Amino acid sequence: MVKINTLNENIDVSQEASGMPPVSPADMPEQSLKHFRRRGVRTPVNPKGVHSPAWRRLLVLGSAVALSCWGIYEMYSVLALGELIFVENLVLVLFALTFSWITVAFAGSIIGFFKVIAQHKPLDEEPVALTKRTAVLMPTYNEQPGRIFSAIETMAKAIQAQGEGAAFDWFVLSDTTDVEVAIAEEVALQTLRHRLGSEVNVYYRRRVKNEAKKAGNVADFCKRWGGAYDHLLVLDADSLMEAKTMITLARRMEADPDAGLIQTIPQLINGTTLMARIQQFATRVYGPVVGSGLAWWTAKEGNFWGHNAIIRTEAFMSAAGLPHLRGKPPFGGHVLSHDFVEAALIRRAGWSVVIASDLDGSYEESPPSIIDLAVRDRRWCQGNLQHARVIGGSGLHWVSRSHLATGIMSYLSSPLWLLLILAGMALALQAQYIRPEYFSDEYSLFPTWPVIDAARALMLFLFTMGILFAPKVLGIIAFLVNAEQRERAGGTLRVLISFVVEIILSALVAPIMMLIHSGAVLSILIGRDAGWNPQRRDDGSLPLKDVIYRHRWHMVMGVILTAFAALNSMSLLAWLAPAVAGLLLAVPVSVITSSWSIGEKAKRWGILKTPEEGVPPAIFTAFEQTLKVYTDDAKQCPDFVGFVASAHWASIHKRMLDEQPPRARGDIDSVEALTAMKVAEAESVSEAIGFMTPKERLMMLNNPHLFEKACRLAVTEREHSYSLAGKE
Repeated sequence: MVKINTLNENIDVSQEASGMPPVSPADMPEQSLKHFRRRGVRTPVNPKGVHSPAWRRLLVLGSAVALSCWGIYEMYSVLALGELIFVENLVLVLFALTFSWITVAFAGSIIGFFKVIAQHKPLDEEPVALTKRTAVLMPTYNEQPGRIFSAIETMAKAIQAQGEGAAFDWFVLSDTTDVEVAIAEEVALQTLRHRLGSEVNVYYRRRVKNEAKKAGNVADFCKRWGGAYDHLLVLDADSLMEAKTMITLARRMEADPDAGLIQTIPQLINGTTLMARIQQFATRVYGPVVGSGLAWWTAKEGNFWGHNAIIRTEAFMSAAGLPHLRGKPPFGGHVLSHDFVEAALIRRAGWSVVIASDLDGSYEESPPSIIDLAVRDRRWCQGNLQHARVIGGSGLHWVSRSHLATGIMSYLSSPLWLLLILAGMALALQAQYIRPEYFSDEYSLFPTWPVIDAARALMLFLFTMGILFAPKVLGIIAFLVNAEQRERAGGTLRVLISFVVEIILSALVAPIMMLIHSGAVLSILIGRDAGWNPQRRDDGSLPLKDVIYRHRWHMVMGVILTAFAALNSMSLLAWLAPAVAGLLLAVPVSVITSSWSIGEKAKRWGILKTPEEGVPPAIFTAFEQTLKVYTDDAKQCPDFVGFVASAHWASIHKRMLDEQPPRARGDIDSVEALTAMKVAEAESVSEAIGFMTPKERLMMLNNPHLFEKACRLAVTEREHSYSLAGKE
């Protein structure tokens, strides 16, 4: 047995211990978007296993279409006092697109409101023992190892306490490229295995090549080990789920042979900054209404959000192998927003995709600042716009196509909103300053004036605002009706104060995000790729000069819009005030909402408080206590030199190494060759590592031959030091 000292404890690590279990390979064929044979659709085990009531779609979507038609007609009536000119036609088209977009959410929220009111607590599942195996997958990319491994320990112990530990195996699937983080992951793994003991199976694999990002990470696991598991419970690096929720997902999957995927609705937790707390409060208070409505009308054609969901391995591997899109990024290459596409492919093959809106106990974290939101949304924006290449895929269900369209519109709506504002301003300025020389092609004695019905426009504006804010109003009403969660969130008065604060801050942030998303859409359309950056989780503060630089164009746009509006009239400036206020105040809004200290004060005062903060679930408390253990452990983690020089850690690392892809003769990797030369040139491990670039250090860590050479260099160095000590 090898003894490893960590946390001031001696951990026994078997010589046979390895990162992963024996391989159990299975096929995961790439799916075609051009061709699909209807004969390939599986026959449901239950006659109505994949049946969705059509009347639900008719009720929700029919209402949305009716509202959209009415709103578009009203806007036409506002503009059509005279003959429509070009700018008025543009305003009408842009209004039609943006207004129709919000009516679907409004109609679904009405249904969701009544669902939430009627559903006071999650449905209890019959306690049937699990008979099938579930692999819990935690993909990670340069994240904090302590957070990941403490979450796994907390969840695994909770499931063990429920008596279902044997049904779950735990996998950390690492794509980490930072050498120091990779070392910390391996150290944390040994701590986790020691603390859980032999009754819980915890595995770890770090890929050599990070192809296709998270989707490729999960697909690689499926192809090599997926054959041993019936279900995949996919988490994110910031996920936390209660044992009851995870077990219930597995039971539902076992009970429904036609279920391909069951998605929970995650709640945001651990928000410290105001930005994180805004999102946390919104998803907790308004989210159930929106999510329940969506789950109700989509029924068996639900969606997948990439994590906190359970998937039938057979359905995933046989039907959801992602295609490689022709061309280069941003629209070609690997599918980035893979989750929507995987859900669509699973449903196409004849499996159901369900959103379990009745299940609580599913949690994740949110970005801490506007700038971090922008970084994340840039990547999401590219992936969602890429769905334009997928939405016309052969055989997809029309509801799956609607999910893809929703993802696309979630980002296109920002430039459409911006264009609507600019077109509205152009219309007002045109009427104020430009001479009426707009004659139609037909002979007329009078010019065509841009005239609108002001009274009708005001009524339409108020109605549109009602449609836009209705989900929030319904959400707060449904939240306050539940006495238990209302009291846990601080009582009616504090909840209402939080509601007002959220509305104000969200209104200030919205125009900033509008420009951020518009810029992201533009950069994608001109061919810029987003890349892959790790997500910050805690403090979102940056130096003031960096904040000013990030928001410089937002402030400039605010000044321009304000100036042009003021040149026209004070009424136009008042109409634009909600948009320009956030832009003019972009820097202070960004600084205040990203500050950890300000967010901590808001938390202490109970502002934007959620029920889970008032009475933390047991899993929260256990996670925070466990996180302290791993945080202390990280302080004792060796650096790269110490890791390679340690015989104990080097021995463990060799058993953790992922398999190397075969290399053809003559196919020389330049990074590998340079790394080998630098190891050969060095006289010590520290010198060798000092010679290397970050890519070369990662190559040495991942390559068993190069790592072995570095270890032999360390042995030679130790023997030389022992020899010198003996002579002395």
